[in-house]
Amino acid sequence: MNYRLVLRLIGNILKIEAMLMAFPLAVSLLYKNSYRTIAAFAAPMLILLAAGFALGSAKPKSMQFRARDAFAAASLAWMAMSFFGALPFYFSGGFASFIDCIFESVSGFTSTGISILVYTENLPESILFWRSFAHWTGGIGVLVFMLAATPEANASGVNLLKAESTGLSPDKIVPKVRQSAKILCLIYLSMSAALFVMLIASGMPLFDCIINTASVAATGGLSNKDIGIGAYGNAAAEMVIALFMFLFGVNFTIYYYIVNKKIKQALADEELRVYVAIVIVSIAVIAIDISSIYGSVPSGLRYAIFQVTSMVSSTGMVTADFESWPALSRALLFIFMFTGACAGSTSGGAKMVRFIVLYKAAKAELRKIIHPGSEQPIALNGRKVSSDIISKASLFLFCYFFLFIVSVLLVSIEGADILTSSSAVIASLSNSGPGLNAVGAYKNYSKLSALSKSVLSFCMIAGRLEIIPVLILFKPSIWKRGGMD
Repeated sequence: MNYRLVLRLIGNILKIEAMLMAFPLAVSLLYKNSYRTIAAFAAPMLILLAAGFALGSAKPKSMQFRARDAFAAASLAWMAMSFFGALPFYFSGGFASFIDCIFESVSGFTSTGISILVYTENLPESILFWRSFAHWTGGIGVLVFMLAATPEANASGVNLLKAESTGLSPDKIVPKVRQSAKILCLIYLSMSAALFVMLIASGMPLFDCIINTASVAATGGLSNKDIGIGAYGNAAAEMVIALFMFLFGVNFTIYYYIVNKKIKQALADEELRVYVAIVIVSIAVIAIDISSIYGSVPSGLRYAIFQVTSMVSSTGMVTADFESWPALSRALLFIFMFTGACAGSTSGGAKMVRFIVLYKAAKAELRKIIHPGSEQPIALNGRKVSSDIISKASLFLFCYFFLFIVSVLLVSIEGADILTSSSAVIASLSNSGPGLNAVGAYKNYSKLSALSKSVLSFCMIAGRLEIIPVLILFKPSIWKRGGMD
């Protein structure tokens, strides 16, 4: 491993995080929060700057990010961001323990949206802002921001982009990595701005609009209300949020095609068509299924639209206690916790494109068994899918379920029931928000043990980086100089 290069990257990330803390510090001054709350941001800023400049001063012999360097740097950078991001929570005195602060910080940056807070509305505005701002920063990816802003980002930066991006094999939108990162950031900023304006128009208070814009854009879900979006009783805001949860679940490359008037290419995307079809059908099925609870299908439609778009995009916001819904509706929402939306979006989960590719691979294999001599090429969007892509999709799912099994066993040590344990782990690995039973829609993770919170924090980071970059850290050869490539 190129240690100096990795340390230099982490140092630059910490300096960016120090600058990000200037925003909640400004909020604490604007709302005249206590001196302790103001200091809760000022002190970590100084610590981050000191650590950032110390690590950033490393002078590597080579500035080329090899695959192992990029994967290790991505994992360590996210861990460092989450650790230092927990300091304002800890210094503010509003959290029971440091592991709770770590858990809340990881949940924010990974845009998972699960929380240990019981009385959210009692927290200072700046702390609430920092939770959601961490969401917004982590939604597009801190490395993407850095690549867009750092002049030294070079061709090898594509390895960093791959280490943090979601999907099978993220391509650069344009040939230059830095330009690709800038385009992604511009799309993210533009959509966030549009969401903010529409929430203002819906009648939601200004500060709440900021919080919910950050949470929805990142498909995270942390709210400044104890019962989330349902607290407003605002149908217009719910439909705006549902629309943007759906839109942020779409591959950002589609928006690049649309802006450049490549409409046919955008609409021809197979994953997009599957995503749209699944959302429409699921909304219809759930609206009918819950009609007896809400009196009619039209009445159930409002809740079905919101909850389907929320769960499939891994945002995890709630406007109803879906645990009281019929088994079919709950089963569909549970499945969405695992599948997620599209690759290249801010959504969590395994991503639909992986299931499409593996479905086609299974179909081709069955045909090959029936007709041994026939060639069965697999294509996606008109292009042949290589065996390497199929292998990567299979590897991801294997690693996902391996980590799921290990994590469920560890979380079960404290005696939680299997539904609570398994849904908490899936929610963490898929960055999808609420689980079921003891960690369900209107509940939180505060009652879990320190061990469980630690395991779930690890799962959230692993899920955000799509598992492989984090698991690679456990391979001893990566820590050797000149080790694995």
